[in-house]
Amino acid sequence: MKRGCEVVTTTGGARAILDHSTGEVMHPVVGPAVESRRLYIEPSRLAARLAEPGDPLVLLDVGLGAGSNAAAAWQLAASLPNARPLEIVSLDRDLEALALALEHADEFDLGGPVGDAARALLTHGEHATPHIRWRMIRGELPATLALAPPADIVFWDPFSPRANPTLWQLAAFTALRSRCRPAATVHTYSGATAVRSALLLAGFAVGEGAPTGEFKTSTTAAVQLADLERPLNRRWLARLARSSAAFPPDAPADALARVSALPQFHEPG
Repeated sequence: MKRGCEVVTTTGGARAILDHSTGEVMHPVVGPAVESRRLYIEPSRLAARLAEPGDPLVLLDVGLGAGSNAAAAWQLAASLPNARPLEIVSLDRDLEALALALEHADEFDLGGPVGDAARALLTHGEHATPHIRWRMIRGELPATLALAPPADIVFWDPFSPRANPTLWQLAAFTALRSRCRPAATVHTYSGATAVRSALLLAGFAVGEGAPTGEFKTSTTAAVQLADLERPLNRRWLARLARSSAAFPPDAPADALARVSALPQFHEPG
């Protein structure tokens, strides 16, 4: 029987996983290790937040895939002496991509202790050390968000709006907003206008994230506007008003008026 995914080489020469059901490559072009660091680990300030005292930091890893983002977070936490405890909660419908990545562990940076953790996740649904817990919630999003603990950081990395449209709409982000703590931040590779407007309508402040390629940026959202380095401004709002794909299909009829009234578009600058 043909597998649902296979290992391929990206245009940038990195190894990645192609999902046959969607036709999409997980972490295209630069590969999983670089993309995880560039779009998720660094923008989320994970190292700095793990250095802060407090209860376990909860990371929601939405779209486990081949495990690259969660594994990168696990490795970072394991490398920090006296770090705050980290709880990683991964959500996905299946574990086939992770299983395949573990068959090619050296190519997907899943060797050593993090590979052992990923294998335990695959077999038992969780893995724990004295300072890191990694567990899996398996099922269909966004319904599984109701089973997740309140989050401090969210990596939103499901397949694209083309392949998984409901996961990028207002209902999904509203469900996510209900699982976010007051200082939570959300990080995703998509910079689509409709994705950003859906996040705004769901109650997040929204800004530009790290570059994903020439002329494109990712997106960072936050419960508090002050936690954004580059919030969307009135120039973006003007572009939104002219866009032919401004809002998700489940947006309310007065979506533009609602977005225009948000506090972040009335800040100086």
